[in-house]
Amino acid sequence: MSDFTRRFGIGYALAPKKQQSFIQVSLVNLAKERGMDLIRIDQDTRLIDQGPFDCILHKLSGEEWKKQLEEYSFKNPNVVVIDPLGAIERLHNRISMLQVVSELKIPQESATFGIPKQIVIYNSETLLDPASMEGLKFPLIAKPLVADGSAKSHKMSLVFNHDGLNKLRPPIVLQEFVNHGGFIFKVYVVGEYVKCVKRKSLPDVSEEKLKSLEASLSFSQVSNLTTQERNNDNYYEMTHLEEAEMPPISFITDIARGLRQAMGLHLFNFDVIRDDRVGNRYLVIDINYFPGYAKMPSYETVLTEFFWDIVHQKQGGAASLDKGENPEKDSDCLEMLNCDKEERKLVSNSCCGDGDDGALHL
Repeated sequence: MSDFTRRFGIGYALAPKKQQSFIQVSLVNLAKERGMDLIRIDQDTRLIDQGPFDCILHKLSGEEWKKQLEEYSFKNPNVVVIDPLGAIERLHNRISMLQVVSELKIPQESATFGIPKQIVIYNSETLLDPASMEGLKFPLIAKPLVADGSAKSHKMSLVFNHDGLNKLRPPIVLQEFVNHGGFIFKVYVVGEYVKCVKRKSLPDVSEEKLKSLEASLSFSQVSNLTTQERNNDNYYEMTHLEEAEMPPISFITDIARGLRQAMGLHLFNFDVIRDDRVGNRYLVIDINYFPGYAKMPSYETVLTEFFWDIVHQKQGGAASLDKGENPEKDSDCLEMLNCDKEERKLVSNSCCGDGDDGALHL
């Protein structure tokens, strides 16, 4: 019973929508049973005037919040912050978020992994120059460079030819689309815990269909097109979720562990597709900080165990968990990718096998 003589306070600072989805009564009650109280941080009151907390859980950004976190951490060095803002910011850039994947050193025997072949373009002149597309094949996924969770950052489209580039507004990232059977694998990471689930994605694009499509379609338009195609029995046969073979769990766990250590983050998910051209090759196409965990099976139990580990590792004098594991590398990467002088940057997977890479993310 000694473990329950002291209660632990876990402060959370989340946007209203995130708070509503994540802070469920079931999670609050389960944590309370384990001696941990989830306490809402009042964003209208200075952080330094609140608490005491043993851990701060947050998904906020901005200079003001950064200053408040720094002030609180300086005066309360033993409080664990999940996660460091500097590490989170790496995921706000769609180039830097995937660069870390190419840096992973993980054995690849029965399966290989990589990242999409992609370029980032900063101005319209470069976008409309055919030479800038060298090395990429249509169709392409057009994504805003910034991935900050805003509505604008989610506006994506599928581009079928050069005419489709005219509607795009830089800065943007262009990724090659690769057929992946209409399935996507979402991998949730909570500390050392890893859970992989499968979801439906957009259907494959055949060479015949590519010739018949014009310019580009927004992802919402592609979804409508998909709805029309569902009248075809072959569509159901190809996208029957139960038929999708899961990636090797040990392989996915190794990638998750490598990403966690390289990024210095504890709460994130990443999306993976299987390249239909090479059945045992997987592409990491997106990484998100603090995703919608309520969609994950038994999320209350998983998160409660994570909180328990955090506060008790702190009690036991374990290494601090509120610092990025490689802050210098993160800083250098962000500085490089924020440079306005670079108009076009081609990023391909040079360390994880052969072949052209591509990706699709909904």
